[in-house]
Amino acid sequence: MAIAWVAVGWWGSHKPLPPGAHVASALSTVPAEDVAFIADITAADAFGRPVVSQAIFNQLLEVVRGARVFVVLDYALIGGAPVAGAPPLGAQLQDALLERRRALPALKVLLISDPANETSGAPAASAVLQLLRSAGMDVVITDPRVLRDSNPLYSGLWRLTASWWDTPTGALGGATQRYNFKHDHRKVIIADDGHGALTGMVGSANPQDAQALWSNVALRLAGPPLDALLASELALARASGWRGDAASFAATAPLPAAIAAAPVVQLQTLTEGAISEALLAQLDAAGRGDAIDIAAFKLADRSVIRALLAAAGRGVSVRLLLDPGEDEQVTSGGIPNQPMASELESRSDGAVRVRWYRTHGERFHSNLVMVYGQERLWGIVGSANLTRRGLGDYNLEADAAVEVSRSAPLAAQLTGYFDTLWSNRAALGIEYSSDFAVFANPSQADYWLSRAMEATGLSTF
Repeated sequence: MAIAWVAVGWWGSHKPLPPGAHVASALSTVPAEDVAFIADITAADAFGRPVVSQAIFNQLLEVVRGARVFVVLDYALIGGAPVAGAPPLGAQLQDALLERRRALPALKVLLISDPANETSGAPAASAVLQLLRSAGMDVVITDPRVLRDSNPLYSGLWRLTASWWDTPTGALGGATQRYNFKHDHRKVIIADDGHGALTGMVGSANPQDAQALWSNVALRLAGPPLDALLASELALARASGWRGDAASFAATAPLPAAIAAAPVVQLQTLTEGAISEALLAQLDAAGRGDAIDIAAFKLADRSVIRALLAAAGRGVSVRLLLDPGEDEQVTSGGIPNQPMASELESRSDGAVRVRWYRTHGERFHSNLVMVYGQERLWGIVGSANLTRRGLGDYNLEADAAVEVSRSAPLAAQLTGYFDTLWSNRAALGIEYSSDFAVFANPSQADYWLSRAMEATGLSTF
């Protein structure tokens, strides 16, 4: 029985990935105006009143309202119960899709989402999906059974005992999702731009009401890299039971001709483990005089931590801006960020510098990594947390990577965003971030608990 448990658990965590997973588009040169950085920032003034700057959701609605042929959306969480003082994102997205469909009855809409939206704990989110279904739109719930298991201890036993009762969104399927913690974690919209080409957005923000005031980042994109991401979305929908016509979701404009000597961006879309491969390659290539800046919701992946320590040892400037984990829905003691940040600061003798984003009930949900020197900047933005589950082919994730000249406006936007939060460049009384000592956690118990949770998958991160 023990041998069978281990064997089945190993297979569940190493089985072949479904079509559309672990995708890296070709690196493409696109006009600089085809890529834009967008940030949502929530802070508080000296009296504790929210200071909110939100733009990502408005861009999402703009993509929807500009489509004439199709819209593909893949969001982990949508709608839900409204939160006091926050806009009802789910209802607004639902209304925008319905309005566009009424104006253009032939418009194809495919919405892909995580099973969490249809389990018993999310009736409001489920109502949004049901209304879109009733309007004739394709709504696909990702089947978690096609994904690898991030928690082989649990999944091995489950598959030996009760997996034949498993359904993607039923009671037992909900249990599988809950204890295996594997999710469709992508935050993607792709549509035609009304002129036959593709436009879209990749980021860290969900159109979920409970997250309406969270701080997030995104990239607005156009160009060939969206073709690979669109194909990935359609393949994953097919693997989860979708039977629609993929040919209806295609750009009609010819590929752009060679770009003249205007400002350009090197652009690539990446999913799942391909994100980790690209990220580690850039971290390992950084040398003395270069800099690494990271704004992250979760940091626990051992490969990333080792790469950061090695980079700091080579003389690379390393700065981390992290969510302190103090506003978790479930009390976590700041795990994993606080113990992992303390390890990095201690083992690097302070060469790795850490600050904490000052949250006030919301979360610092940004996922941005930049590696840059005097001439070039490489950056990656998207849904993937810097954890084993986010980077290791367990969750479904989507990021976009850019490489530009340091003198490019996009580089200035990316570094300006980070420097503003890091250095508290704000009106009097507003502090975006606080010193490392505020949430330093040298507890060995919390450190080893974080390590064990990351290694085994027995965690929510």
